[in-house]
Amino acid sequence: MASVEQPLRSESEHRELAAGTRRPAVQFPGLLVFLAASAVVAGLGGLATANNVNGWYAAAVKAPWSPPNWVFGPVWTTLYVAMAVAAWLVWRRRAEGTSAALAAYTTQLVLNLLWTPVFFGLYPALGTLALWIAFGIIVALSAAVVVTVLHFGPISRTAGLLMLPYFAWIIFASSLNLWAVLNN
Repeated sequence: MASVEQPLRSESEHRELAAGTRRPAVQFPGLLVFLAASAVVAGLGGLATANNVNGWYAAAVKAPWSPPNWVFGPVWTTLYVAMAVAAWLVWRRRAEGTSAALAAYTTQLVLNLLWTPVFFGLYPALGTLALWIAFGIIVALSAAVVVTVLHFGPISRTAGLLMLPYFAWIIFASSLNLWAVLNN
């Protein structure tokens, strides 16, 4: 039987592989993939928001605690970057439970993607029903974020912690959504 020659690895590469982390050569591209996924979700959400934030939403009755519109862009940008870094930290570890953790992350990212076009885009066609559907989505999103945090934490404490501001913001956004449902 012919032997297959193994590539020479540095001592640090051996330690990283033994610890269950991905090779350094794939870590940066991996981070770029997670950042790109967040950017796609943010961009698609921005498209759904752009046409309606100055349309029906400008005239909508908003919660008294609703921040000015300019706050949302910087907050979401920060949260999307933190989410991407958290997912990357989990992905790079290759620990037991990584697949389930990333599946939970993907689920919450899809729910995040769905909320914006439903809340902003469907209101002109469906009225309050669209806001109720969006509220159902954001409640499911909150649950999916909790599941994600619970999966991320044991793999990377930092990743779990990075998701907490996002969870707090989703709860805050849920209160704004519920106010909109009840008052528009």
